Amino acid sequence: MIELRNLTKWYPSPKGRRYVFRNLNFVFPDRVNIGLIGRNGAGKSTLMRLLGGIDSPNEGSVITDANISWPVGLGGGFQGSLSARQNAQFVCRIYGATGAEMRRKIAFVEEFAEIGEYFDLPVRSYSSGMRSRVAFGLSMAFEFDYYLIDEVMAVGDAQFKSKSQTVIRDRLAKSNLILVSHSMTDIRKYCDVVVFVDKGQATLYEDVSEGIAAYMQEHPKRKQRIA
Repeated sequence: MIELRNLTKWYPSPKGRRYVFRNLNFVFPDRVNIGLIGRNGAGKSTLMRLLGGIDSPNEGSVITDANISWPVGLGGGFQGSLSARQNAQFVCRIYGATGAEMRRKIAFVEEFAEIGEYFDLPVRSYSSGMRSRVAFGLSMAFEFDYYLIDEVMAVGDAQFKSKSQTVIRDRLAKSNLILVSHSMTDIRKYCDVVVFVDKGQATLYEDVSEGIAAYMQEHPKRKQRIA
């Protein structure tokens, strides 16, 4: 169960508070893969950070009994002066993975990210794509009830995308995902329902095609991204 209860999130701006959500109440459906869609700036990534616990609402709360990943693809949680290996070690300690289990998880991330010697260089020297590769691999190294994935499947060459899709399918045998993407192909491929975020509100569409149609009607310039 994931519920947003009177959720309010704002950021300061030169003109005062800029509200992303104000007293939002919403219940995500259980045990389904959820596509989170909306225009740029609608609050999708903000909502992902709130769900993943790396940001906090100004008022209200996120209520859940599920084990939710951090948002894969945002990459903002890395310590830039540390290497990918050191960041992975830190995350393993937070989640109680030590000894042989830690070594297995770090080996998985290193093999999956495919960034060679950069794995032991400071993260601040990485490109955005390299950060996303490491972030995706690190998240997939742990078991969660829900994986929060933010556009990361658009990263990398065809071989890396194929590998990413394979590991996602493997995880989805036991877990679910909440996917932010402007690719309606990915939304159709991975998601059972759609949540359309617009003007501070969230609308559930149990029919994925209906949700995509509502999005396209509001934002017709996105039509080229359906295929």
